[in-house]
Amino acid sequence: MSLGIYISVPFCRTKCSYCNFASDVFSRALFAQYVNRVCADVANAANTAAEMGGRIEREVDSIYLGGGTPTILEAVQLRRIFDAVRDQFSVLPDAEITVECAPGTLTPQVLDGLVSCGVNRVSLGVQSFVDAEAAAVGRLHKRATVLDDIARLRSAGITNLNVDLIAGLPHQTAESWRVSVEETIATGVPHVSVYMLEVDEDSRLGSELIAGGTRYHAHFVPDEDVTSDFYLAACEMLEAAGVSQYEISNFSRAGFESRHNLKYWTRQPYFGFGVDAHSMLSSASPAAGSVRFAASDALERYVAGSPLQRTEVSPEAALEECFFLGLRLNRGVDLRMITASYGFPAVQELDPTIARLVDDGLIQRDDDCIRLTARGRLLSNEVFQAFLAPVPVPHTS
Repeated sequence: MSLGIYISVPFCRTKCSYCNFASDVFSRALFAQYVNRVCADVANAANTAAEMGGRIEREVDSIYLGGGTPTILEAVQLRRIFDAVRDQFSVLPDAEITVECAPGTLTPQVLDGLVSCGVNRVSLGVQSFVDAEAAAVGRLHKRATVLDDIARLRSAGITNLNVDLIAGLPHQTAESWRVSVEETIATGVPHVSVYMLEVDEDSRLGSELIAGGTRYHAHFVPDEDVTSDFYLAACEMLEAAGVSQYEISNFSRAGFESRHNLKYWTRQPYFGFGVDAHSMLSSASPAAGSVRFAASDALERYVAGSPLQRTEVSPEAALEECFFLGLRLNRGVDLRMITASYGFPAVQELDPTIARLVDDGLIQRDDDCIRLTARGRLLSNEVFQAFLAPVPVPHTS
């Protein structure tokens, strides 16, 4: 099975108030040092996999540079990263190669660099087409910037584009949200990601909301019910425009689903490099299933060479992952395939859980397939939690 490669670039021009990722504003002087470390890790990938007890694949069918904002790196630094990957892996001719981009960071040099590196997909962190909403959370672009970036990407031959939107931003109303979704549809991009604002203490805005304060425009954030209504409205509008939902937060025209992200949701192997990058590889031991490992989420510790955190994925944990990852997809989980992998008793143990979730209107069952309902997508964490109880898996000989 071909491998996916993820590379984290934790640098931003500004830290958005809602962001809870391991990214921040750093001196450009650190960029070269970071790229050196990432390239060294890529060169050492085979040894790392062996040390972690994983089996590495040489063929790569997806590469994803995320962040942060990879496009604030210089073109020559981006080229070094891609060259390092191609030196160690066999990148298939039809590989999906994605780079995340903050609107306004696509200089002519960077755009030329993306094309020369073989990038064929760009994900734009738009969040809102309403300038006042974008500014309220620290975004530096305007609507016109986004439209110009899309036009220049298409002129350069990169037409597989994604637009990120966030429902529930400060000052957002039903009318302004409709504007953002309609503007997104009007661009004709083939892929759209719609996220509901996360409220947690790991972001400045989330922390302020929890505290009941007013900084970062927190007192202008719509409540959860309103945010849910925004999300449902986007689902309807995108579906009507031919951009169909295939995962809780992701929508695409036919054939433009994110191949890289599908690896995560279907438990295919991927190798991550950089700050807070995660990996999952098949275990080198025939008796085991897979192994996960992750790099430090602190830039200083990562550059200093802090050890990876390794987790052996037990059969019980793998079974849980099959459900809470697979249910993210609109196509749901095929119980026959689960049974073939983990045995009938393991799946039978889950029948009461499945029946309860069906009765609660959170999932629907069609023969041997279960999937989230529209209500279940809004309460997906509750559904996923239901599958995290220990499940006995029989030993096989």
